Amino acid sequence: MDALYPRLLVRDFDTSLAFYQAVLRDLHGVEPVKVLPGYANWDISGEAGLVLFDRSRLDVLTDGDGDRAMLVMKVDDVDTAAGCLERHGATVAAPPQDRPAWGPTLRTAHLRDPEGTLIELQSY
Repeated sequence: MDALYPRLLVRDFDTSLAFYQAVLRDLHGVEPVKVLPGYANWDISGEAGLVLFDRSRLDVLTDGDGDRAMLVMKVDDVDTAAGCLERHGATVAAPPQDRPAWGPTLRTAHLRDPEGTLIELQSY
């Protein structure tokens, strides 16, 4: 289960895609599982290894200009998980919401840990 993985938020998606496609092929012998406009993901040993995301598509954040990466956590219930992170010191960057443009049943929330690292909670 892909419960936790890094997502790089890139400005030049095509250049980043070409770079990571070549590097992950050479180092790990893997090809992208999926490539869509502004989105690509690789699995390594059956688990999510890396996701590239065109940062211009991350319109849910008003304060995310400096973000280069985020940690993505798949959870059963985004609203409950967001509350849990808040209780432990996270701040909300974008509240829980349905994201049908990203996936038909996708729900996300975006929070920042105490150091400011962006976290996406997601459920399908």
